[in-house]
Amino acid sequence: MEKLINKVAVVTGAAQGIGASIVERLFADGATVVCLDVNLDKLKESILKIDKTGERAISLKCDVSNQEEVNQVFDQIYEKLGKVDILVNNAGIVRDAFFHKMTPEQWHAVINVNLNSMFYTCQAVIPKMRKQEYGKIVNISSTSSWGNMGQANYSAAKAGVIGLTRTLAKENGAKNITVNAIAPGQIDTDMTRNIPENIKMMGIMLTPAGRMGNPSEVASVVSFLASDDSSFVNGECISVSGGFLMP
Repeated sequence: MEKLINKVAVVTGAAQGIGASIVERLFADGATVVCLDVNLDKLKESILKIDKTGERAISLKCDVSNQEEVNQVFDQIYEKLGKVDILVNNAGIVRDAFFHKMTPEQWHAVINVNLNSMFYTCQAVIPKMRKQEYGKIVNISSTSSWGNMGQANYSAAKAGVIGLTRTLAKENGAKNITVNAIAPGQIDTDMTRNIPENIKMMGIMLTPAGRMGNPSEVASVVSFLASDDSSFVNGECISVSGGFLMP
């Protein structure tokens, strides 16, 4: 069902994994999707599988941890398409280490890409969304936001995403802008394939579904939050973890 016809969506970290799956789903829903990634060659290769014409899935190189670059890219988007209705902040990296061995470079790299980038992209779109009195922002957090060994940097960033999400939801809800987060659990992507097998199996054992998730299962929730089906859902963090996180 093409429920996002005439909508313009921007997806960060769109070249692979969850990001590529989100692009595919929003494209199928009828949106024009601007796909951002630091790896333009990989991005173009991925997006060509979705839209061979490049007319409704547009690839742009962007280092979302660089505010100047973010502002330049969003200026291009507004000049070409006139608006942004949907922003999906998906870009993320890991630089895992136990805290007592973690370097400042590992800390700052993860905070910059996973959290600061959302400050930059949201600042680029929210003033215009407020003027048009419409917007859907979906921020990808993680079940690691509850804390995870070897991931002090990643956990802190992803917890920060939830706090940012709820604050922006409160500040902008009256302007018909919803801001929500998704906390994926173990999803089968290139990133999680590098996890040691024993640790991966431990996570699966703690998941009632008894398996890893598929990127498309995260994309389905993004599709809901990006559409008017979720018009009264705001400031939420939805766990997509097969039951890994339950009260």
